[in-house]
Amino acid sequence: MDNLIEIQCPICHAHMWVDAEKKQVVQHKRSERKTHSSFEELLDKEKQKKEAVDERFSQAKSLEQAKKKKAKEFFEQTIKEK
Repeated sequence: MDNLIEIQCPICHAHMWVDAEKKQVVQHKRSERKTHSSFEELLDKEKQKKEAVDERFSQAKSLEQAKKKKAKEFFEQTIKEK
């Protein structure tokens, strides 16, 4: 049993045990992790990410507009005082 090598697939996380002397797969075990979602689930996740980014962009734009308005009002008020 010293010749037994355990290998884990980096993509699907399955395990495989290989006898190095005989050059044969002795045992394999599939991963219990869910490796792939359905295409619809992936599309929904991407849509949610896009909506979140759009919302943050909208908030940043509103904040920038409010800053510009406040700066303009401050500038006009300063001009009137002089």
